[in-house]
Amino acid sequence: QVQLVESGGGLVQAGGSLRLSCAASGSIFTINSMDWYRQTPGKQREWVAAFTSGGNTNYADSVKGRFTISRDNAKNTVYLQMNSLKPEDTAVYYCKVRVVITDYWGQGTQVTVSS
Repeated sequence: QVQLVESGGGLVQAGGSLRLSCAASGSIFTINSMDWYRQTPGKQREWVAAFTSGGNTNYADSVKGRFTISRDNAKNTVYLQMNSLKPEDTAVYYCKVRVVITDYWGQGTQVTVSS
């Protein structure tokens, strides 16, 4: 089993910044991609950013240029630096880690951006 612990969410004013962390532990052999998603009530979970096993990063158009995903392999941790936050970024943010071919999800962390 793999456990994911997320942290870093909170309340911030528009234009502010937050940094989310997601630490993986447990039966980790090979971590492939590490991704961030977000979800608001009544909507489907939306992909935000990915850090691939090859070291590439990809972003949803809505966050490109404002968010940065990074990864610390030694700590099995993925980060999401969020700058220039907007009220529409308000959501519960989830990390997803793919270990071999199995996806594991974090518990989610609330990000609220006030206008």
